[in-house]
Amino acid sequence: MSTPAVDTPSGNANGTSHPQALHSVQLDITGMTCAACATRVEKLLSRVEGVDTASVNLALERADLAVNDNVAVKTLVAAVEKGGYHAYPRAANAEKRRQEREEREAAAHREERRAFAIFLLSLILSAPLVAQMIAMTAGLQFHLTPIVELLLATPVQIIAGMRFYRGAFKALRGGSANMDVLVALGTSAAFFYSLYHVITLGSAATGHLYFEASAVILTLIVFGKLLEARARRSTTAAVRSLMALRPDSATRLTETGTEVVPVSALRVGDLVLVKPGEKVPVDGVIREGASEMDEALITGESLPVLRSEGDTVTAGTINGSSALTVEATALGEDTTLARIIRLVENAQTGKAPVQRLVDRVSAIFVPTVVAIAALTFAGWMVFGGTFEQALIAAVSVLVIACPCALGLATPTALVAGTGAAARSGILVKDIQALEVAVHVDTVVFDKTGTLTEGRPQVTDILAFDGNADRLLRIAASAQTASEHPLAGAMVRAAQERGLELARPTQFEAHTGRGLVAHIAGQKVMIGNAALLDEFGIDHFTADNMRRDLENRGRTSVMVAIAGRTVGVIAMADQPREGAKEAIERLKAMGIRTLMLTGDSPAVARTIAGGLGLDDVEAGVPPDGKAAHIEALRKAGGTVAMVGDGLNDAPALASADIGIAMGSGTDVALETAGITLMRSDPRMVSSALEVSKATVAKIRQNLFWAFVYNVVGIPLAAIGLLSPAIAGAAMAMSSVSVVTNAGLLRRWKARV
Repeated sequence: MSTPAVDTPSGNANGTSHPQALHSVQLDITGMTCAACATRVEKLLSRVEGVDTASVNLALERADLAVNDNVAVKTLVAAVEKGGYHAYPRAANAEKRRQEREEREAAAHREERRAFAIFLLSLILSAPLVAQMIAMTAGLQFHLTPIVELLLATPVQIIAGMRFYRGAFKALRGGSANMDVLVALGTSAAFFYSLYHVITLGSAATGHLYFEASAVILTLIVFGKLLEARARRSTTAAVRSLMALRPDSATRLTETGTEVVPVSALRVGDLVLVKPGEKVPVDGVIREGASEMDEALITGESLPVLRSEGDTVTAGTINGSSALTVEATALGEDTTLARIIRLVENAQTGKAPVQRLVDRVSAIFVPTVVAIAALTFAGWMVFGGTFEQALIAAVSVLVIACPCALGLATPTALVAGTGAAARSGILVKDIQALEVAVHVDTVVFDKTGTLTEGRPQVTDILAFDGNADRLLRIAASAQTASEHPLAGAMVRAAQERGLELARPTQFEAHTGRGLVAHIAGQKVMIGNAALLDEFGIDHFTADNMRRDLENRGRTSVMVAIAGRTVGVIAMADQPREGAKEAIERLKAMGIRTLMLTGDSPAVARTIAGGLGLDDVEAGVPPDGKAAHIEALRKAGGTVAMVGDGLNDAPALASADIGIAMGSGTDVALETAGITLMRSDPRMVSSALEVSKATVAKIRQNLFWAFVYNVVGIPLAAIGLLSPAIAGAAMAMSSVSVVTNAGLLRRWKARV
C-alpha cells in the first residue's frame, strides 16, 4: 500500500537542497499497552533520520510513516525494537498481508487463552484474601495468618505481575514510562511492604498487611485487559470481514476444460467459472449466465441483486444459484474490494485534531502521576498520617491513573464508526471527512445519475417531415461516438426500433451545448439553441416545440442537418427510488438542499419541485459547477456536493466534503471524502448521521477519560479510594471506553 510521492526539501553534503520524494511505510506494532506506549513508539520512529511523519494507532496497533527513499524498513523496525516493542513490516501484497494478519491473530488468541488461565489462577488465589477483606469490612473477626496470605499473594504477584514487570522494564530501558510502570510500582509497594511486615513482625503482622491490595489489583487489571482485547477486536471486525471475502483459489476456464489455480495466478482477460455459492475472485464482466449476487458486505445492500450477461461483478460478492462465466478486468490490489479495504484501513488510522492534545498529555502522564503519588505520600506524612496511610494513598494514586482510556478514546470510536459505515456501504476517507460532515448545512446534488436514474428514455420524436425513424436514425448515428446519457438514450431507442446505424466520419463535442458530426457526408448538429446560434442556424419553430416539451419535464434537443433544423427529440429521466425521501430526511436534519444541473431550467424546476428541493441552478456546464460550490462556501455555508463520482470530480473537490454516490471508481475514491457504494440518495443522510454518531462517540470517550483521571486521582490522593477499588476502577475505565465505542457497531443505515 502506498501513497503518492511528495517532494520535500532535503539537504546534501554540500549544503544545497533538492527535492526528496516521500513514500509511505506501514508497520504492525505489538507490545503497546497504553497511550504512553503509542506516543513513545511515535517518538522513536520520528527520530529516525529520513522520517518525515509518523503516526501510531493504539487500537489498530499500527504505525503509518512518510519516509524518504534512504530509510530502510529494517532501520525503522530496529528503532521500535530498541524501545522494547516489536514491529513487523506490512506486506504490500494483499494475500500476504491477510496471512500475516491471521498469524498474528492466532498468536493473539493463544496469548488471550494464556491470559485467561492466569486470570483464573489469580482469581482463585485472591478469593480468600477478598473474603477476608469483606469480613473485616463487615466487622467479622476472620483473619488469615500472615504466612497463608503470603502464600496466596506471591504466585499472583509473580505470575500475573510478570507481564507488567516485563513491560515496565522495557519501557524504562527505552527511556519512557507507561501504564506497566504504574501497575508495577503500585502493586510492588503494597506487596513488599506487607512482606517486610511478615518478615519483621511474624504473626503480629495480622491486620497490617496489604497483600489483598496487590493481588486484587493485578487480578482485576488482567481481567480488564482481557475484556479490552475482546472489545477492541470487535471494533476492527469490519476490515476482517472484508478481508475474509477474498477467496484463495479460482476455477479458470482453459481450452481443454477447467483448472483450479490460486487467485494470484490469474491474469486480466482470463475467464473464470464462478459456481453457485462461491465468492467472485476478481472484478469482471459476466460473459455467460445470470444469477443473483449477494453484495451486502460491499454495498450494504441486504437483498441479492440480479446480474446477467454484460453486467459487472465485484470481487468478494457471493454468487447465488447459477454458474457464471466471468472475464477478469481487475485483480488483486486493483479490485474494488482491495481499494475499499485500503480506504477503510487508512480512515481508521487517522487522528482527530483533539488527539494531538491527548498525545501531549500521554507523553507526560506517567511521570506526572508518579510525581503526584510521591507528593501524596509526602503530604500524608507531613500532615500527621501514618506510614501505612501514606503508602496506601500513594499506591491508590498509582493504580487508578489510566493512560489507556485516553489513548483508546479516539481510535476505538473511529475504528468502530468507519467499520459500521463500511458495512452499510458508506466509505469514509479520513477523520477530516467525518468532522466536516458533522457541520454540513447545505447539500448540493447533481441531477443525472444522482437524483435521477441516469438512464433517460426517448419520449418524443418530432420530425418536421413526419419521418420519425429517419430523424432518430440520423441522430442516433451521430451519437454513437458520445458517452453522454442522452446519447445512450437515442442509441437504445434506435436499436429497439431495429434501425441500422452508421458511424460518424467526424465527431466534435461542444461541452454544454451539444455535438457536431458527419453522417454519410452530411453535417449533423444536435444540441441546444446556443449550438445552433453558433453556426447561424434558424431554430425558431424547433425552439418553441422544445420549450413546450421542457415545460412538461422532458429534456429535449434540436437536430439540424446540412444547416437546416429538421426536428426535436425529447427524453425523460425518472427520479431514483427514495430520492424524495432522501430530501425529506435532509430537511428534517435542518439541511438546505439544492440541485445543480446542466439541464434546462424548465426540466430542472419540474424535477426539483417534485422532489421538494429548496433551490435549483440549471444550465450549469460541468466546468461551472465548481464555481457555484465556491460561491455557496463564500456565503458562509458548509457544503457537501453529491455526484456520481465520474464527471463531477471538480465539484466534489471544491465542496467542503464530496460525496460520490454509487461508484467504486478510482475517481470517486480519490476525490470524494465519502463514497456511497450504491446509488441510493437516502444514503447521503445516513452518511451524515454515522459521521455525527462517530464524532459524538469520540467526544464522549475523551470527556469520560479525562474526567475519570481528573476526579479519580484526587480522590485516591486524599484516601477515599482503597487500592483494590482503585485497581478495579482503572481496569474498568479502558473497558468502558472501548465498550462505548463498540456500541457504534450496532449502527445501520436507514434504507
